[in-house]
Amino acid sequence: METAFTPLQSLGGGALIGLAAVLLMATVGRVMGATGILAGLLTPVDKADWTWRAVMLLGMITGPVAMMALTGQMPAVQVPISTPMLVVGGLIVGIGVTFGGGCTSGHGVCGMARLSPRSIVATLTFMLTTGITVFVVRHVIGG
Repeated sequence: METAFTPLQSLGGGALIGLAAVLLMATVGRVMGATGILAGLLTPVDKADWTWRAVMLLGMITGPVAMMALTGQMPAVQVPISTPMLVVGGLIVGIGVTFGGGCTSGHGVCGMARLSPRSIVATLTFMLTTGITVFVVRHVIGG
């Protein structure tokens, strides 16, 4: 399996994520962590809390549609594993998010920007774990 090198798209995507995080903090005073946004959408505090979460989630979902409007085609997505493996992976991520007190966007983007020691440790942990996982899958198991 080869990973595509897309520096311009990655820079653009990262800039948009950073801009969204800054705008959310500036307007609502909240950290942009995707799983926290989703969890709060399912159990909102009040209507205003639900509204900003719904708008954020809608923005995340409509990204591919915006890409199609700009380029004329949907982004190519390849998922080289089975649906049951996606479910297992999702459950593992959910457990990690619960025990880690947040997700990659919350810790990696917002927490790191605030120099949160907890987020720095969390980000180092998931980056190291990701590197080990990729190595094992590609070179040990041979995926």
